Amino acid sequence: MNKRTLAILAAICATTIYGLNHTIAKGVIPTYIKPFGFIMLRVTGAAILFWIISIFGPKEKIEKKDWGRILICAIFGMVINMLSFFKGLELSTPINSSVLVTITPIIVVILSAFLIKEKITGYKASGIVIGFIGALALILFGAEIRQDAPNIPMGNSLFVVNSICYGTYLILAKKLIEKYHPFTFMKWLFTIAVVINFPITYSEVVQIQWSELPSNIIGAIAFVIIGTTFLTYLFNIFALTQLKASTVGSFSYLQPVIGILFALAMGTDHLTIIKITAASLVLVGVYLASKSSANPSKGKEVS
Repeated sequence: MNKRTLAILAAICATTIYGLNHTIAKGVIPTYIKPFGFIMLRVTGAAILFWIISIFGPKEKIEKKDWGRILICAIFGMVINMLSFFKGLELSTPINSSVLVTITPIIVVILSAFLIKEKITGYKASGIVIGFIGALALILFGAEIRQDAPNIPMGNSLFVVNSICYGTYLILAKKLIEKYHPFTFMKWLFTIAVVINFPITYSEVVQIQWSELPSNIIGAIAFVIIGTTFLTYLFNIFALTQLKASTVGSFSYLQPVIGILFALAMGTDHLTIIKITAASLVLVGVYLASKSSANPSKGKEVS
């Protein structure tokens, strides 16, 4: 099996874990752990795991000129991105989150045009418009009265912030992962994230009543730390070594399928006409935004 195939499988595995995470994390937040406190557990646990696994990787030193980009990657990929997603999950629903995070590839296309001068084709432009119409429909008209989702419009807006930040992270990380081994890169990203997140999350971390946590909730926490954080970031960063940022981002369109089916199976959410319509628009938009140009002379994507 070649590296490109492994990269595709890694991206699919990461997306599957993310799809399950919408419902699993929602079961913890905010009843047992508040969202920001959960983020501190995520980044600390992942940092420890990456430092341990880095023992088996090459001994590399980060060049002084790269620390600024690494800092920005940590802020977008492990601070704003995570905080906004988990706060959004507290305020909204698993299906809304699994739909709205799929606009990541659209964000990547837009940011790639500005940051690395990738050309936006007609297909991509139409996909951007359609995808954002779907996202806006869910934000503006997807509100419901639910005890476990106290402010759905705000939560949905935070999911969009999450997608913007994650898309930015994918683009900025691409250049660094071509230079450094994934273990080296990730251990420093998460170490920086621990430092930045600490003052933001400390007040919620100390509120955790560890002795009162049921075993299934401890299992859910372990899933989020090991699966949703450590493994997904490791899988995605490996995928970035073989695939374009826009290609890795496009795998997120599998999330609503996995996320919706799992949420329905677990009975934690339900479908509405608005959700179905918005999800359809977002998926069509993502497909078009991720579609390669049919003309090789225009720089057809091969990754």
